[in-house]
Amino acid sequence: MVEGTADSISRFVTQLQTEQPPTCRIHQVDTTHPPETGEFNEFRILESDEARVHAGSVIPPDIAMCDNCLRELRDRKDRRHDYFFITCTDCGPRYTIIDALPYDRPRTSMRDFGMCEKCSREYKDPSNRRFHAQTVACANCGPSVILVRCDGKRVESPNPIREAGRLLERSHIIAIKGNGGYYLASSTRQTEPIVRLRKTKFRVQKPLAVMARDIDAARSFAEVTPAEAELMTSYVRPIVLLRKLPSFDLSDQIAPGLHNIGVMLPYTGLHNMLFDETSERAFVMTSANPPNEPIIKDDEEAFARLRDVVDYFLVHNRRISQRCDDSVVRWVNGTATLLRRSRGYAPAPISVAVSKDACTLGVGGELNVTSCLVYQGRAYMTQHIGDVETLQTFQFQKEATRHLLALTGCKPSVVGRDLHPLFNTTKFADELAQETHMRVIPVQHHYAHVAGLMAEHNIDEIVGICCDGYGYGDDGSAWGGEIIVADHNGHRRVRHLEPQPMIGGDLATKYPLRMVAGILRDQPEVADWLLERRQHFRHGEEEVNMILNQMHSAQTMTTSCGRVLDAISAILGLCHERTYEGEPAMKLESAALGGEDVLGLGPVLNGEVIETTSMVRETFASLGRLSVRDLAYSAQSYLARSLGRSAIMLTNELGLKTVGFTGGVACNETITRILKATVESEGLHFLTHDSVPPGDGGLSFGQAVVAAQSS
Repeated sequence: MVEGTADSISRFVTQLQTEQPPTCRIHQVDTTHPPETGEFNEFRILESDEARVHAGSVIPPDIAMCDNCLRELRDRKDRRHDYFFITCTDCGPRYTIIDALPYDRPRTSMRDFGMCEKCSREYKDPSNRRFHAQTVACANCGPSVILVRCDGKRVESPNPIREAGRLLERSHIIAIKGNGGYYLASSTRQTEPIVRLRKTKFRVQKPLAVMARDIDAARSFAEVTPAEAELMTSYVRPIVLLRKLPSFDLSDQIAPGLHNIGVMLPYTGLHNMLFDETSERAFVMTSANPPNEPIIKDDEEAFARLRDVVDYFLVHNRRISQRCDDSVVRWVNGTATLLRRSRGYAPAPISVAVSKDACTLGVGGELNVTSCLVYQGRAYMTQHIGDVETLQTFQFQKEATRHLLALTGCKPSVVGRDLHPLFNTTKFADELAQETHMRVIPVQHHYAHVAGLMAEHNIDEIVGICCDGYGYGDDGSAWGGEIIVADHNGHRRVRHLEPQPMIGGDLATKYPLRMVAGILRDQPEVADWLLERRQHFRHGEEEVNMILNQMHSAQTMTTSCGRVLDAISAILGLCHERTYEGEPAMKLESAALGGEDVLGLGPVLNGEVIETTSMVRETFASLGRLSVRDLAYSAQSYLARSLGRSAIMLTNELGLKTVGFTGGVACNETITRILKATVESEGLHFLTHDSVPPGDGGLSFGQAVVAAQSS
């Protein structure tokens, strides 16, 4: 309630929107003008009341340490000098400590720490930067940290954090409790601890994220553009994929076979202090979780599961309410593309072009799962959940989804889920419907991707190119290279990549040489070629002979763009076994850097089918004659140009002006760049995602949007 002259009130409303705190986001300002009462004469913040929490309350994400707190951390005269959990109103954990709304200290895990007299005075002082900062604390009253050996014995040290940094430099592996879960940390210059860490995490090749001391340290081993630097130093502090320098001098075991590396900067006082007494420019900092399970957050579980993995534990005594992985971002053709939307972003709302009366939920697919609530024109996505093929991760999704619903106070009327009848998320949607009488809407996988892209950009109709690894099609077959014409009422699949056999079904996703065998089944020389590579099959020559016998029998067919890229990667000797999602395609993209389209193949369109066999055949035939780099580039160029030309033909037929690109392959910079150039050369608009991940991490967003349009 504001009283004053018309001019002063107008200035106040303007200042409210232009002079806001650094992390403030104002989505909408509504004003009304009731009669003046003259009853107000002071400014007060009233104690929150749970009854005042309305449906759709905004849940703040975690905020990286601000520059003011960093200065105080380093100031020997400041009373919070060297306090590892220093925060203020502008920074600190939020979502990871919240148990319930409204966001007040008694409803967070900070309630276990009573404020000392000095902190209490700051908390109550409107002129202080820590006025109503729910995480306010100091070394006298806040959380503390200890360093413990793997056998449980405490390491006596005047500064456990700096001691941990020195131990990392001396080749030790340390489990570090962060804001949203435990990390495994090691040196980046020494290969031995990284190899040991990979064995314990069962990560044979999957790239590991690193935390650099500062932006200059990151520039010593990676290219950092001004846009990337701005993102890395923002309050979100995500992991940003940076291109390695030619002189890259960190261990090759960090991101083997890739041209880029995931780098983040310190976002807590603890992180900054780790580097204080070491010469390390960066530490490996990867989430501590067994394969396909969520990040570990509880101390008891961490010690039970990690004591045989690490040498030390660096542990604080604040409870983690919500586990939360780091966000991952990559700049793709001038757009900050979210590969994983989690810490720093989730669950802050995204404005979405749907009816404000709709209240709906999406629960994702099977891989890289998130859940998403749409309410009053905003989308609230959970943190990254992961692959819900395991019981632990599936349970995590249920907990995170119900927590989101409880925090917002929303009761969705419709839940969108994938078409696949056997996905765990399908079962979850049905379970929610039984509990709350929600209506269930099955949403085709690729339409969910395209619908999400439309909602992000407020587009009514689009020619959507959707390329990924797998999606359950309307006809029950395996889709993954689709061109869809979509609007708010539904979709039509009008073009697709050529169906290719997956010899052995799902085994072909893990062993891409099986895709090669299927695509080149009519090539006489492929049998000898496969036998020469028998060492890349688990059962050697026996397995190759079995595949050769199966080549001409009925197989599961797929239109997946991802599987074609896998086949090319295997042909070029880049990846014979997929040890993590997207590995063959990622290594193919890296191998293509600086390449040229030496094959120059024109798109081959047979009705609604975009042919891929001839391109794979030409790549195979050119082995040894043309460079791997140029062949890798040529294959990606063919797919991008073929999809682009096909989409352009459709826009001409239908009178549309917009082409969108979505799905996991939209994270590929080479394909996206060529596709964008092809589409825009015809004067058309080309859209990609900028608020949600183009891959399956954004699937729940599209499902919730479709559900909202049907409600």
